[in-house]
Amino acid sequence: MLLFWDNFLRFLRFFISVLVGFFLTIFNQFFELLTNPHKQLFLTIVLCTILSIFIYTLKLMLALN
Repeated sequence: MLLFWDNFLRFLRFFISVLVGFFLTIFNQFFELLTNPHKQLFLTIVLCTILSIFIYTLKLMLALN
């Protein structure tokens, strides 16, 4: 049984490291966009627009008027 938990914890550590690497790879592109002021403004507008659409859709779906 000890071998099972040892393998399980190894797999869990591997899984977490893969997830962290994945998110660092994906979000690295967004962090590079934040170095340029014009791209910061564009990224902020895009994120606000996406968030607004998401909130509006949820309000309509849940009938929260």
